Amino acid sequence: MSELRVDRERCTLCGICIDACPVGALSIIGERLEVDETCSLCGACVERCPVDALAIEERQRAPEVDLDAYSGVWVFAEHAEGRLHPVVPELIGKGRELADRRGAALSAVLLGHGVESALDTLAGYALDSAYVADDPSLATLRDDAAAAVLAEMAARWRPEIILCGATALGRAVAPRVAALLHTGLTADCTGIEIDPERGLLLQTRPAFGGNIMATIICPRHRPQMATVRPKVLPAPARGARRALDVVRFAPSAAAIQSVLEVMEDRVDEAPSESIAEADVIVAGGRGVGSAAGFAALERLARALGGAVGASRAAVDSGWMPYPHQVGQTGKTVQPRLYVACGISGAVQHLVGMRSAGAIIAINRDPHAPIFDVADVGLVGDLHVVVPRLLETIERRREARGA
Repeated sequence: MSELRVDRERCTLCGICIDACPVGALSIIGERLEVDETCSLCGACVERCPVDALAIEERQRAPEVDLDAYSGVWVFAEHAEGRLHPVVPELIGKGRELADRRGAALSAVLLGHGVESALDTLAGYALDSAYVADDPSLATLRDDAAAAVLAEMAARWRPEIILCGATALGRAVAPRVAALLHTGLTADCTGIEIDPERGLLLQTRPAFGGNIMATIICPRHRPQMATVRPKVLPAPARGARRALDVVRFAPSAAAIQSVLEVMEDRVDEAPSESIAEADVIVAGGRGVGSAAGFAALERLARALGGAVGASRAAVDSGWMPYPHQVGQTGKTVQPRLYVACGISGAVQHLVGMRSAGAIIAINRDPHAPIFDVADVGLVGDLHVVVPRLLETIERRREARGA
């Protein structure tokens, strides 16, 4: 394996390498030149560096593993106060599909203290077993301890695949587990499948700023790990409680020790209109033109019983707050109806909403990419179209006596 190394003593922070990098992988943070995960090792920065502070070097590979010794699909069952995170059923649904294709078992992994309520909920899904680490020290899950315990469990039972939600906790725990197990991790996946020929996990995610969709594999190491964005996978309905093989695990004293101290638990108030759970979303983009322009969209959303969303351009312009942002750097949503107003349809935005049941697009540009994914396209000025939609809705309500 290769990596881009920076000689800190030679580097003068001139910035020439940053301008030379075609993927934007270099940046100056504080008084250090940093390289992020998007580096493609193309060598353009090495050639341009005037002081030879950059070099591509080989690094020692992690030891090869016996791939045949690994079997099964695990889902990290994140929970709080006895309730599963909404992404967990989504992962179970996809995990069942992957496990069946591999002829393997599907299991949930539950960490915490007093987890019986969450375990009872899991019994309503199509799981074969649950691995449970129940310990008082895990009552408040700290990133390092949760990762250490999960890594101990994976090292003992050797699952072939581990899926985690791309939540705040999942994004903190999964990379630590991958590092402890000397394996790979694909973050923020929007699609997961099994390669029918090699049996490898095909992990799809946006790359290069969302301009392309990359499919990543981990052919030489196990487990294959991925975090998956909420709302990109369908969640199966919970059925009747079924017998679940529960395997209890006692973590080591070293694993449950944490260097983190929780000073305070605070629950932020959710925005009045939660786009994550909304069945209908009316979203605005740069074409809305101003914060005042969102007033009509808010009226349309209320008329449809939905919530207001926004593209990154609208949020960056200060027209809507970040909790309403849909897309790669915002929320992934899956409403029954998505009305895109003045949104061009950049890949970064489509990643967050293309799983909607029906998409209506309103845009003045007939060639806008949003029309490629829309079920209904209206070419026109949203400031004319939206008021007319509102008038139509109100007339029909009056006719029905609503």
